Amino acid sequence: MRSTIATIAVAVLACILVSAGSAAAPGKLTGTDGPGFTITMSKTSVKAGTYVITIHDRANIHDFHLTGPGVNKVTSVSAVKTYTWTVKLKRGTYKFVCDPHRTIMHGTLKVT
Repeated sequence: MRSTIATIAVAVLACILVSAGSAAAPGKLTGTDGPGFTITMSKTSVKAGTYVITIHDRANIHDFHLTGPGVNKVTSVSAVKTYTWTVKLKRGTYKFVCDPHRTIMHGTLKVT
């Protein structure tokens, strides 16, 4: 009886450890604006999920503004620095723009 309980306990513990270790790590994306009149995202299409997005804001005349289902994140126009956002991307289309130059600096990210 004791060996059966011990075997079950070990099996349950193994299942718990496997489940804890299999949690998916967040995806990674990179966005940049500037120093010229460019704005980019490292991918054009990703699967829905949690992502760490690193934004390299390289000019004090631009910002990086990401909007879409449940997301509205923006950098400061006057700051030249790197930002890190953790966001949950849902299915849909996300847009990124430089607000002061939105007619020429824009792109889309599709989430499936």
